[in-house]
Formats: sequence, structure tokens, C-alpha cells
Amino acid sequence: MSSSSVRRDQAPEIDLVLDPAKPRAILEFALERNSVLAAIRSSENLVEDPCDAHPYLLKAANFHGELTTRECPVCETQPLVELRYVYGKELGPYSGRIKSKFELDQMAYRHGNLKVFVVEVCTGCSWNYLIRSYAIGDGRARKPLRRSRDWLD
Repeated sequence: MSSSSVRRDQAPEIDLVLDPAKPRAILEFALERNSVLAAIRSSENLVEDPCDAHPYLLKAANFHGELTTRECPVCETQPLVELRYVYGKELGPYSGRIKSKFELDQMAYRHGNLKVFVVEVCTGCSWNYLIRSYAIGDGRARKPLRRSRDWLD
């Protein structure tokens, strides 16, 4: 069998990742955020209310948010908290959960490719904004996690 007849899709492609915990493919949403804040300050009519955090997002911010040193840009009285949502095929039913920086550092070495979305939230005025997204992981594809059996199963 010649090397040209070997199918390329037999082995998963592996990206070389030197530091799985180091964020890569970083997207910052600062310009868009600044334009929304400028519209708020100039009293323009916005299509959406920028201080419309869902009650579950506010509850998550209260219990799982990581406090920052930044002040809310809208009410200017409350400190902002950050939530990190992690997604990935490998996580299966556990995709979309909130994780701390520490947990993400550990997960980066156990999973191939995870996407992290960082949301800033003000628990005072309900300001919320997606500020950053990035990828972490060691680049090796793995099978998705399975949902653990429940007593109802």
C-alpha cells in the first residue's frame, strides 16, 4: 500500500500547542463595547437595552462571578464581575458551564480544544457585555464526555 493511498481522515489532525492553558485565537470586543457606551452617554436610542441582564445571569454573577478592579461603565458605583463560560464538543452535556480561571487552567491540559467566552456583569445596574473570547486546550481531539447516569435513568 503506497503512502498516497492512505486516507488523510483516518487520524485526527493535531495542532501543536506548546502551552495548553495559554489563550489563543483571542477576540476582544472592546471597540464594539466602547461604541455602545458612547451611545448610552449621548442618550441615543438603542435597539437593545444594554442593562438587560437576564435574572439567571445576575444570579450567576452573584454566586460565581470573579470580582474585578474595574468599575461599571454605566452606573459607575459597582465593581464589575467576570463570568467565564466554556464550550467544546469534548465536554458533551457539560458544555456551556461557568468555570473559574483555576478550573480552566486544569481543563486546558485534559481537553483538546475549548472555547471560552468572558462576560462582564454589573450586579447593580444589570450592565452585561461579552468582552472576550479565546481558545484553550492541548490540541488533541478526544471523545465527548457522556452524561452521568441519574437515578431517573
